[in-house]
Amino acid sequence: MTPLPAASPAPAPDVGSLTIPAPDSLICPASSIWDASTTEARLARILAGLASPDADPKAIRREAVGVLSDARKHGMAVIRDGLARKPLAGRETTHAIAWLSDRLVSAACDVARALQPLSASEGRLALLAVGGYGRGEMAPQSDIDLLVLLPAALTQGQKGFVECVLYLLWDLKLKVGHATRTVKEALALAKEDMTIRTTLLETRHLSGDEALTDALRERFWGDLVPGSAAGYLEAKLAERAARHQKQGGQRYVVEPNVKEGKGGLRDLQSLFWIGKYVKGVETRDELVNMGVFTPEEFATFRRAENFLWAVRCHMHFLTGRPVDQLTFDLQVEVAGRMGYEGDDGRRAVERFMQDYFRHANRVGELTRIFLTALETSHLKAAPSLMRMFSRKPRARPPYAIKHNRLTVADERTFLADPLNLLRIFEEALRTGTLLHPDAMRLLAANLGLIDDRLRSDPRANAIFLDLLLKHGNPERALRRMNELGVLAAFIPEFEPVVALMQFNMYHHFTVDEHTIQCISHLARIERGELIEELPVASGILKAGVNRRVLYVALLLHDIGKGRAGDHSVIGAEVTARVAPRLGLTPRESETAVWLVRNHLLMSDVAQKRDIAEPRTVRDFVARVETKERLDLLTVLTVCDIRGVGPGTWNNWKAMLLRAVYLATETALLARQAEGPADRDRSPLEEEAKRSLAQALNGWPRPEIEAELQRHYGPYWLGLPTDLQVVFAHLLRGIQDDELRIDIKPDEGRAATRAAFAMVDHPGLFSRMTGALALVGANIRDARTYTSKDGYATAIFWIQDGEGKPFEETRLPRLRQMIVRTLAGEVVAREALKDRDKLKKREAAFEVPTRISFDNTGSDIYTMIEVDTRDRPGLLYDLTRTLAANNVYIASAVVATYGEQAVDTFYVKDMFGLKFHAESRQRALEKKLREAIEQGAARARE
Repeated sequence: MTPLPAASPAPAPDVGSLTIPAPDSLICPASSIWDASTTEARLARILAGLASPDADPKAIRREAVGVLSDARKHGMAVIRDGLARKPLAGRETTHAIAWLSDRLVSAACDVARALQPLSASEGRLALLAVGGYGRGEMAPQSDIDLLVLLPAALTQGQKGFVECVLYLLWDLKLKVGHATRTVKEALALAKEDMTIRTTLLETRHLSGDEALTDALRERFWGDLVPGSAAGYLEAKLAERAARHQKQGGQRYVVEPNVKEGKGGLRDLQSLFWIGKYVKGVETRDELVNMGVFTPEEFATFRRAENFLWAVRCHMHFLTGRPVDQLTFDLQVEVAGRMGYEGDDGRRAVERFMQDYFRHANRVGELTRIFLTALETSHLKAAPSLMRMFSRKPRARPPYAIKHNRLTVADERTFLADPLNLLRIFEEALRTGTLLHPDAMRLLAANLGLIDDRLRSDPRANAIFLDLLLKHGNPERALRRMNELGVLAAFIPEFEPVVALMQFNMYHHFTVDEHTIQCISHLARIERGELIEELPVASGILKAGVNRRVLYVALLLHDIGKGRAGDHSVIGAEVTARVAPRLGLTPRESETAVWLVRNHLLMSDVAQKRDIAEPRTVRDFVARVETKERLDLLTVLTVCDIRGVGPGTWNNWKAMLLRAVYLATETALLARQAEGPADRDRSPLEEEAKRSLAQALNGWPRPEIEAELQRHYGPYWLGLPTDLQVVFAHLLRGIQDDELRIDIKPDEGRAATRAAFAMVDHPGLFSRMTGALALVGANIRDARTYTSKDGYATAIFWIQDGEGKPFEETRLPRLRQMIVRTLAGEVVAREALKDRDKLKKREAAFEVPTRISFDNTGSDIYTMIEVDTRDRPGLLYDLTRTLAANNVYIASAVVATYGEQAVDTFYVKDMFGLKFHAESRQRALEKKLREAIEQGAARARE
């Protein structure tokens, strides 16, 4: 068997081969990666020992493995250092690793030939590199995929030789995939399996009988490929769709898979496979010569490929594993290794990920153009009967329908009027067609026609607003405009948020994709698709709102992100410029500006404040002022939350927003009818008592009266009648040494409701939170009240680790742990130490701690808001600290946004007074910060 040369790439057969670039084009000089003379000399001395009659083949093999192991470690260290010096040189790194792998495989063949000599009749076999290795591209942890090609069935001698080669490579800790087949077997398998067919597409001869390799290639291209282009293309398109769906179906998922994800390396590789199979290209450069790509598109291809390979190589070197998911923790480290730095209010990791997603977008654009063009020209036409009964869309001049896609019939006429760069999207919506690759290329090549003159043209802005308002599916046009760069060209203020990632666990998409998702949800509500799920928002839109204001505000609500400062304030300033330009009237523009400035207001009130506190609604009403603003803000808030990502919207948030909307609507109507509604609360308390008395109709009258006199005012205003009934039964006949618990699912809030009644004592609320934390409960909301006769009534709404109500089977254990903790049998502080840990992928997030005291948001309580890094034992640490400092917690509102927790406590001091003194606030803040820091340190251990 003929081994590879020691210091040059494998020879390139004439037909269908792939070659690694010359050694002088690697990440660093080939001689520094592989010291050929030294390694060969050491191996020669070791193998010479086989001539001795006392030779021990196993010992010689071990020594040879030691030499090759040293050579491999040295070579990989040199390549790693080379990438550190040139952190963006992705392709050069992959070629260097493949080149080093060639040297190792060649040397292993030498050793195996000495240890397991083949007879002349058995020596006719070939060793081929396949897959990524065959292509000459390998990441640090890539597999070495080999094909052993035989002229006939495997002989015992050939089996021994092949096994020797494989064991040598495995002993080097290399991951080796292999197959041993005859030419006939390889072709038969490829005929049935498109994946194997792709593998054979990338074969590269390494060593042995080249005639066998040539025979395989000639039969592959002569017998298998002709007439199968359509089937291969169809299979690759289906494979690509399935792969994308498995990876989340979106290009802009915040933890993308660099290899398999949408816009990743596999998409680029698919382009080459298809180009090679369908067009017969041998190298990537030929994609231009064959007219597949323009030179500019090919340059984009190479830049994206180089960037993605660099990212993947850094990931493999960092982890020492074949990791392809760019997780949050890796994003920070890779950004640093690739030389990114923070600026203009953005972290280095956010700048890095924006570049990543922009490359992914360009990959998507290239694959869309390429695959669509091939699909229309190679896939079978629709059956004649289907064509007979299908109505072909007709396009208006200067457009045409080509392969059922919209294109430009007359480029000169089209480009003569820059308005057509917007009209084409309207025509696509009108005809219900997708854009043809030719049209996409034409648009991308002529973005310069979208200038200030066009942006200020009322006709252009009218077309753009019509895209949002008139066709029922604006997200389709917006997404394609965004991908082709038209949206950022027409609204330059939008460009900074294109592909902008928000480095947190809350947002699932980049800012631009989130915006388009929001508009998609708004369109769905308007189409009546979410009436049962979103009755309030659906009702508002059915009754009628200013759609121009709503769509423009939603389009611009996050446009201030990625810059230093409050993105709501910056966004409002941008909206004040853009809204009039888009054609909104001064009054409409004013409303749009208000919506953008306050687009988080309703969400914050709903999720961070006690809605039962009368002051909460009064303050919100003062900010909103009108029913028109309330309606617009409600719909915008719903779409904003739903656009964050799958699973973010739930019954809990729906209930909170609905409660805020209804309370505010009632207050606004009352203000219109009666003037300012700063009314006495006692009528509401009396109404609550009457409702409870009716609900307890079967009780003796003295017991009903005792229950009605038992509670203070906040109890009557803070709980609905059905929960007051629950507590009435828990308190009925309770003894001082009793703990009574009522735990049931609360379908309306998509949570489990846990109600407690027992004698009040200091720190009780904290012990309850500790007990719930021990069973893995996430507390979403909490209320606690003390009765006039000294009993504590507390209620928690909790969810499991997946954000769902606890299963019925888990409730007994939940109850048991609560009882044991409140009885002192389990000390939550100690038991939580092993559970209060951060996962590695979550540890990269930094959330600065902010603690604020507010004495104006409630009439009788001080509000303490703690905004910090979330972790399992956080709420327990906070409540324990408050209890230790004699702070009485009346209620707690808990909100989480990915890794960020915002816990708001309504509190009084031990005398029932607010915390007015600044010195007391600062002292308490210090204690809370210490508890947070100590807990965070424990979680990182």
